Amino acid sequence: MSTIAMDSSSSDRGADNTIEAPGERAPLVLGKHDYGTVTDTICGIAEKAEVPKAWKIAFVASGMAMAVLFAMIGYLFLEGVGVWGVNKPAGWGFAIVNFVFWVGIGHAGTLISAILFLFRQKWRTSINRFAEAMTIFAVMCAGILPAIHVGSVWVIYWVFPYPNQMAMWPNFRSPLLWDVFAVSTYATVSMLFWYMGMIPDLASLRDRAKGRIQRIAYGLASLGWRGSQRHWHRYEVAYMLLAALAAPLVLSVHSVVSFDFAVSQLPGWHTTIFPPYFVVGAVFSGFAMVLMLLLPVRNWFGMKDFITAKHLDNIAKVILVTGSIVGYAYSIELFIAWYSGNHYEVFAFVNRALGPYAFAYWIMVSCNVLAPQLLWSKKIRSNLKALFMIAVLVNVGMWFERYVIVITSLSRDFLPSSWGTYSPTWVDILTLVGSFGLFLHLFLLFVRYMPMMAMAEVKAVMHDTGLVQPKPANAEKAEIATAGVENPAGALLEFTDPDAMREAAGKVRDAGYENWDAYSPFPVHGLDRKMGIKRTKLPFVVFVGGATGLLAGTLLQYATNAVDYPFVTSGKPLSSIPAWIPVSFELTVLLAAFGAFLGMLAMNGLPRFWHPTFTSKRFARVTNDRFFIGINADDPKFDKKQTVTFLAGLGGTHVELLEGE
Repeated sequence: MSTIAMDSSSSDRGADNTIEAPGERAPLVLGKHDYGTVTDTICGIAEKAEVPKAWKIAFVASGMAMAVLFAMIGYLFLEGVGVWGVNKPAGWGFAIVNFVFWVGIGHAGTLISAILFLFRQKWRTSINRFAEAMTIFAVMCAGILPAIHVGSVWVIYWVFPYPNQMAMWPNFRSPLLWDVFAVSTYATVSMLFWYMGMIPDLASLRDRAKGRIQRIAYGLASLGWRGSQRHWHRYEVAYMLLAALAAPLVLSVHSVVSFDFAVSQLPGWHTTIFPPYFVVGAVFSGFAMVLMLLLPVRNWFGMKDFITAKHLDNIAKVILVTGSIVGYAYSIELFIAWYSGNHYEVFAFVNRALGPYAFAYWIMVSCNVLAPQLLWSKKIRSNLKALFMIAVLVNVGMWFERYVIVITSLSRDFLPSSWGTYSPTWVDILTLVGSFGLFLHLFLLFVRYMPMMAMAEVKAVMHDTGLVQPKPANAEKAEIATAGVENPAGALLEFTDPDAMREAAGKVRDAGYENWDAYSPFPVHGLDRKMGIKRTKLPFVVFVGGATGLLAGTLLQYATNAVDYPFVTSGKPLSSIPAWIPVSFELTVLLAAFGAFLGMLAMNGLPRFWHPTFTSKRFARVTNDRFFIGINADDPKFDKKQTVTFLAGLGGTHVELLEGE
């Protein structure tokens, strides 16, 4: 390994800047960390009474901005949408610009967590939790904006498909209704994915909690997770299925948002390039926001050993690639307008570059096309200040991209007699500032009180890549502690090394024990086979959930728009299956995701807030750095003395009997 010693302008020195030497891979965790120090470092952030001064300043500032947002929403409710700059013909203003922007920000979370997981990219493990949280908070900001854009907010429930007093249904051919299903499904599945990934880490905070309130809060949130290998087996399958379900949502949700524009007949909007163009742009801006959030948090909380130069370099490369694709999309837009021979299309794009909103167009091009090209340089990718500034510029440029798309096409359409000029009001501007305040406030709360990194995944990567060297099994028998336990619920053998536990598990199985389990802070691969665990039926549950969603979505649209309240749109048939695909797809993914999450909980018998293992004080380290094999007292072969003697000879460090109820 070689290291780069950056100058002071790069803000980092020494081991943090380890890069790959020829033929080698840079480690994903730096420093002399083991499983215990990983837990100590990450849990320590939530456990400390004091926080960095910079965090406090950011928290107060974002809280004030969030208060401004709610004040502006209240003012809007009192006065109406006339307080915004929307007019005829620019009926969509900052609210829709901000909506598309925030939906795009939420894309990187699913990409990092789901798609990189499916491609087995281990570098995601230190940053996926940030991105998942960012997704949820960004989608929350996005969801507020169209909801308050409808004018009469008190009847927003009309957009939802349920029987009501008016005996009418929303139009399922409308991309605006597709948005309702796409964004809400994306938010729900992302939240399930985020929460399920945190369950093992919340158990770590539960087992380390000092105060009663913390123990109860983290205990309820962790659902009684105890690191059982049988639980890990179903958990990993459920996590993989959720990732596979979430991945197409990256493509679908922003494609559906792009249909708000692409299905119209307006010059500059009516184009088939919008779905892929919007998706790539969303990933582009989302990764830039991840970088903007990672760099300060990495510095404030001393996470340089876990968020290394390799992670930042990979993120910068993704921004470079997606930024180049965005630049290509801009050029293709111009080519299509010219090649079509449509004078209105040609004018729309000339007007963007040379018209009254030219300033926005050139800010967009400068920030989204030119600035990312600096990332071809390794020196720039290694300079933290430069990375942060490029990330800021990208998000500025992507916001202006949405401004250009929304405003220029609306304000200059077919007839000059209907042209108008859009200008945001102070309410528009403060609402935009307030949305950033809400986003940052929620994010800062998350990094302060929740596990900001996937500790179990980081430990699994450390084990699989050999960053933690296995410890040799004990040559002598383990220490035995059985005094005072008359009616045991079982026996527990402790290990300090997962490989030793895995080998011992095979011996327990060969000895004929049936009602037993292994416990670990992360899934130990190969242990399932040693224990003889059979394949789970969880994929079948997910399939049934998805099929139910598909059938429900199709029948809902048929019954409402073709039977109960027939919608005739442009003379198209009432049974318009192509127009039903977005809603049916979203409901398919939604119910399949619930099947994965709830099926995993049900098969694992969770939540369960008491278990015999919880009576052992030593077992609390199972979510930290210890590994256990437990044999239950109701096993046919269990004998108090013989079982303890058998366990003591398996190479562990400590054997104890568990108290019964």
